Amino acid sequence: MIGRILMVEDDPAVREALAQTLALAGFESIAAGSFVEAKDRIGPGFEGVILSDIRMPGRDGFHLLDYAQAQDADLPVILLTGEGDIPMAVRAIGKGAFDFLEKPCSPADLTAVLTRALRTRALVLENRRLKAQLETGDPASRMLFGQSARAEALRAAVRAAARAGTEVLVCGPPGSGISKVAEVIHLSSDRSKGPFDKRGSAGLGREALEALWQGCAGGTLFLDEIGALPHDTQLALVDALDRGGARLVAGSTQDLARAVREGTLSSELFYRLEVAQVRIPSLAERPEDIPVLFRHYVAQAAEQAGVPVPEVTPDHEAALLAQDWPGNARALMSSAMRFVLGIPEELAQTRDLGLAEQLAQVERALLAAALARHEGRAAQAALALKLPRKTFYDKLARYGLKPEDYR
Repeated sequence: MIGRILMVEDDPAVREALAQTLALAGFESIAAGSFVEAKDRIGPGFEGVILSDIRMPGRDGFHLLDYAQAQDADLPVILLTGEGDIPMAVRAIGKGAFDFLEKPCSPADLTAVLTRALRTRALVLENRRLKAQLETGDPASRMLFGQSARAEALRAAVRAAARAGTEVLVCGPPGSGISKVAEVIHLSSDRSKGPFDKRGSAGLGREALEALWQGCAGGTLFLDEIGALPHDTQLALVDALDRGGARLVAGSTQDLARAVREGTLSSELFYRLEVAQVRIPSLAERPEDIPVLFRHYVAQAAEQAGVPVPEVTPDHEAALLAQDWPGNARALMSSAMRFVLGIPEELAQTRDLGLAEQLAQVERALLAAALARHEGRAAQAALALKLPRKTFYDKLARYGLKPEDYR
């Protein structure tokens, strides 16, 4: 995790004491005595956070906060307040400050807030890196995530299948993202400018197949669960492959060799698909990719929901790694959405609850999450949720939540 702190404090003695505290805690600090000294270091690429006094000669901490937000709205700014400045600091939280600390603050409090801010900053920078990957490079690098050797082997297999120009069989466990890999093969091929259509094989008749095949001329047709294609349509598909015009990418979560032996899948179709195969590994085979994928899905879900990207703590990552994920990427994506919305994982198992009960559990989870983010500071949690203080405390009492339990 990044650990750089831009420390802005006009009092030399306080600045030196803070620098020593940060050094003992393992942080790298950059000292500045004023806004003017600090401003050139503040920008979208700064791999750290800002710790600034509020009251300084000339440009004060509020001016620094406004400047930092103009440069990078996601750059955490923690404000140091003197006695009597707390109302000002609370207003600063409303303007976008990450947090505030009252001077003199204990090393433990300072370290806890800075660690939380640095984790938030690291996640923002990582999400930006992933987004940049999506906008540059080949489709396999942009769209297939993971840092493991198996993830890299998958990307290599996709590129090879795309270059081959033959029919392709994409197989993998349920929820592993077969249709997405099929699309990446299309985008990586010389047919990428042509049409791409994807359909389920079950119940697909001859006429519908012919219409799809003609519509995908010059492009790619993806048929999911190819083993469920009706036998008569399988024969029509072989004829279409002989004529050419479109490229076939087929998907399956089943053992197609067994389907051939049992007579439910045409051997001729199977052997044509067998020429180029791409197998997607399960999450159980590449657990080191689970945190990477989860953070990516969290960023996607937060963008869709229009909410800030929540912090994924090491404890949460450890909990993710402890699970088997039989539903693979699809299950991990659902978990990320629940995480972003503040819905406890146990709610996924409470389908028998009524709407009012489920909403109550969601509200309790959001209250608890706000208290946790602000380390039990009820005033800040209420401000973050845009609730009047009395309403906030009434809700805490209703759900049996105590701010001191989160400090």
